[in-house]
Amino acid sequence: MRVSRLGTEEFDTSDGVPRGRIVIASMVGTTIEFYDFYIYATAAVSVFPLLFFPKGNPTTALLASLATFGLAFVARPLGSILFGHFGDRVGRKATLVSSLLTMGIGTFLIGLLPTYSQIGLIAPVLLALLRFCQGLALGGEWSGAALLALETAAPGRRGRAAMWPQLGAPVGFLLANGAFFALTLWLGHSTEHADLGGSFYSWGWRIPFLLSAVMVAVGLYVRLRLVETPVFTRALARGERVRAPLAEVIRNNWRPLIVGTFVMLATYTLFYVVNTWTLSYGIGARPPKGTGLGIGYMNFLRMQLISVLFFAALVPVAGRLADRFGRRSTLLVTTLALIAYGAAFGPLLAVGHATHASVLVFLIVGMSLMGLSFGPMSAVLPELFPTNVRYTGSGIAYNLAGILGAGVAPFVATWLAASYGVAWVGLYLSVSALVTLMAVVTMRETKDRPLDTENLTALAATTAAKS
Repeated sequence: MRVSRLGTEEFDTSDGVPRGRIVIASMVGTTIEFYDFYIYATAAVSVFPLLFFPKGNPTTALLASLATFGLAFVARPLGSILFGHFGDRVGRKATLVSSLLTMGIGTFLIGLLPTYSQIGLIAPVLLALLRFCQGLALGGEWSGAALLALETAAPGRRGRAAMWPQLGAPVGFLLANGAFFALTLWLGHSTEHADLGGSFYSWGWRIPFLLSAVMVAVGLYVRLRLVETPVFTRALARGERVRAPLAEVIRNNWRPLIVGTFVMLATYTLFYVVNTWTLSYGIGARPPKGTGLGIGYMNFLRMQLISVLFFAALVPVAGRLADRFGRRSTLLVTTLALIAYGAAFGPLLAVGHATHASVLVFLIVGMSLMGLSFGPMSAVLPELFPTNVRYTGSGIAYNLAGILGAGVAPFVATWLAASYGVAWVGLYLSVSALVTLMAVVTMRETKDRPLDTENLTALAATTAAKS
């Protein structure tokens, strides 16, 4: 291991691999993964209800499409178990390459799928299957990228080093929605007057999915030039590899697994309410034809792209705050702000009161809180677990939160808004944040906790002696 300089700060590197390459590998991978994930999220609202679930009323088609969206969150814990097993036994590098390939191939094939009008019910079945593959891959991607950044970082700077995979999320979002924005301009697409025979619905929507192949090639090139992290290499040298990482997590690390899952809950709920559900609500028809705001797709997409810039800007801020003030303090303040934010749904989004300005403010505040909440998680969750089960444990916690938070959030929010009004969607978010607040309160501070198991043992012995 040696030390290199990135900007004005020193960071550890592993076996001569420059820190810059590690940064790019961890960020590029999650950028590609989240790009793939977000283009599906966008299409699930604006494309798939018309092309893959055309029967019944529009709300039923939308709910069916969002159900396939949520299917990936069922697959993600399975992916974290599968990829986590190999990540904790074989290594971080090989597992990261495998997860990237799985996601890329699944996304590319979605771009080639025939629609309901061409092959009937087989179309949504194949769509659901490939969505499942997307979830399986993302279940193994995030924790591997987080460990790559975290396990090569200098002590005291792990929060800011580990934030790079988190930054891939808003960048992937910008690329995905930017692609749909450009397509809409180029092809003259309008959500208000959907032309199923037009260029956008005939072939244009496929382009973002097919372009993922180029991004995967770039990601593979960078990741194949990596080596194992020094923390994992030292753990292997000490003979700490376990035969069944999942069993070890359940037997000896179930407390951090539960805490980590609920610490992440509000972050997931926030993002998929503010983006996936808000998109469908914002561009939905106004009463009496619908229950939405009737904002044009292009206008709403512009607002989303503006707001996600705040998400990207605050991710590195959150990493630095987590290093300076600690993980618990940073998350406590952010989660309290999330609870308060839930009360803003009614005043800012209610039909008859909402304006373009109020919706933009709503999105900016939500994405700013997302950056502060999401930014520290790539340090928080892995730091809860020892090296030999860190890939598995952090991945399962992250993705279980996905089921409880993100997987059902668009569906629940759509139902609440249609049945009771948008204020209830805000209450739903506030309740999720309250659960997270309780988990953060019970969480131990991990800012100065050693990553190596041998150092953890020594620290525990010293603490016991002092007490």
